[in-house]
Amino acid sequence: MTSYWQRYLAIASLSFAIFGSFGTQAAEEESAITRGGRLYDKWFAENKATKPANDHPAYPKKGGQYGKDTSWRCKECHGWDYKGKDGAYKTGGHSTGIKGITEYLGKDPKAIAALLRGKPHEYTAAQLSDKDIADLALFVSKGQVDVTKYVDVATGKPKGNGAKGEIYFNTLCSGCHGSDGKKITTAPSLGSVAGNAYEMMHKVLNGQPAEPMPALRALDHQIAADIVV
Repeated sequence: MTSYWQRYLAIASLSFAIFGSFGTQAAEEESAITRGGRLYDKWFAENKATKPANDHPAYPKKGGQYGKDTSWRCKECHGWDYKGKDGAYKTGGHSTGIKGITEYLGKDPKAIAALLRGKPHEYTAAQLSDKDIADLALFVSKGQVDVTKYVDVATGKPKGNGAKGEIYFNTLCSGCHGSDGKKITTAPSLGSVAGNAYEMMHKVLNGQPAEPMPALRALDHQIAADIVV
């Protein structure tokens, strides 16, 4: 009987160790994905790197409105919806004619990392460390969300429930942002940026670069859409 329970406990302990490690690995990966999302947003804010002073070599609008350091942000060419020239940035001031990143969804993160180091991206180790590159590549491979499920393409408005969103905001967000969205004085009020549902979805899911804003990626993404409303 003793040997039976010894074997049982050994198997149970091994199972806990295996599945517990899987849980830890999944949590660490999810954390890396959200950090990659913040790097996609504004990497030099997230990792405290030196802000680029000149236009990105691949940026087609030299000296344009969104040049200089802005042109180095992944979102500036590939969009908040990740569709580039085929999405919300098809026209308008942010339009560059550059494709999105949706074709890399599910691809090998190491291959994506190599693309980020090579042309046309050419990110140096001084700009993005190997850890930065790995997190960003992981976001591109596993972190892209089909935001058209949560944002109406024709109108640009979120497909959410405002009543639920108010409850979520009051319990999850208002502690920092205030009930009117104006409590944080070092950033634009939420009302002033609420018109860009794609950007808001990205930030609600991944957080704000270099800020303690919690990322809600692990929750049902519909919650983010409800908050954005």
